[in-house]
Amino acid sequence: MKTLELSKKYKDYVIEMRRAIHRHPEPGTQEFKTAALIRGELEKMGIPYEEKFVTGTVATIKGNNPGKTVALRADIDALTLDDRTGCDYASEVPGMNHACGHDTHAAMLLGAAKILNEMKDEINGTVKLFFQPAEEVGIGARGMIADGCMEGVDNVFAIHISSGVEIGTIASGAGGRMASADRFIINVTGKGGHGAAPHECVDAVYIASKIVVALQEIVSREIGPTVPAVVTCGTINGGARWNIVANEAVIEGTTRCLSADVRNYLEEAIGRISKSIAEAYRGKAELEYQRLVAPTVNTANSVEVAEFTIKQLFGDKAYAETPITMGGEDAGEYFEVAPEGGCLANLGAHNVNKPETNFPHHHPNFNIDEDAFELGSALYAQYAINYLNK
Repeated sequence: MKTLELSKKYKDYVIEMRRAIHRHPEPGTQEFKTAALIRGELEKMGIPYEEKFVTGTVATIKGNNPGKTVALRADIDALTLDDRTGCDYASEVPGMNHACGHDTHAAMLLGAAKILNEMKDEINGTVKLFFQPAEEVGIGARGMIADGCMEGVDNVFAIHISSGVEIGTIASGAGGRMASADRFIINVTGKGGHGAAPHECVDAVYIASKIVVALQEIVSREIGPTVPAVVTCGTINGGARWNIVANEAVIEGTTRCLSADVRNYLEEAIGRISKSIAEAYRGKAELEYQRLVAPTVNTANSVEVAEFTIKQLFGDKAYAETPITMGGEDAGEYFEVAPEGGCLANLGAHNVNKPETNFPHHHPNFNIDEDAFELGSALYAQYAINYLNK
């Protein structure tokens, strides 16, 4: 197939782009060098683009035939983490590292841009390329959407590199595949006083501890046993001294789930339980609930195109079913608003013969097999062609 031929042709280019981005990792909404590199490459290709949401970029490739519009999405931000890989293209920025693989996504999408730019005769419609910032901080997709990137877009396809999947395998699947990732903050107020006279006080730390215990019962007693959900209290802080009853305490945590209904229920339950417990002990609790990342729910029609494309390019054995995970990924924000939904595919990049690819995402030694890049660029491009030609 022509996409495979071109992906092999541009393999070295994609590797070069990935390594250039990897050397200069930047945090969410501060990806200025990364955005400049991407825009410079698009200009060399003669592909028009618009700047979106601070450091985001939306490029447009119009086929020679009319049709719908499909978007291909790659995130571009890095993590606040040291790079301990020791490779010759390791991060040159102390404390910053592309340890989730977003550098590979951006590079593969640039490779797909080259492929699609040479295949306009086979494109029935328009392909948008989303180079999205700030995925790791949960605001990038929503920011891009608010800035108008989805105007006229019918469907969205995203790829995530995976060190947990063997190279040559690409996984997807219909329905909820990755969880929402929300943050809650509960501010507990009591009445401080001397530790020797707790009866004269309202102990905020004691109330907070009761709330932490009670919140664990939402999943075990209020959510169905076959429904995936997580409520985690990550921190509890309160008090100023060992012999003083605390006037205030703060609980912070996260919730994870795979549907909008459960997401709504978790927010309501946390607020209800916190308020009721605090009042029972003569205190007060206020909930701040931050919706950061929507569940990644792959639509069946999109998965059908992805599965067909993967098997078409790489053979029947290349496709696998993605297991459900409670980790978050903001590509689902696009799928929620696209008229024909979208899907995320996990591109395998682990190689048993290359020990450096054995480390998990968000590990300082995270690395992947660069032979996966030509698969990713081809998949991006062929998905767009197949979707538009469907």
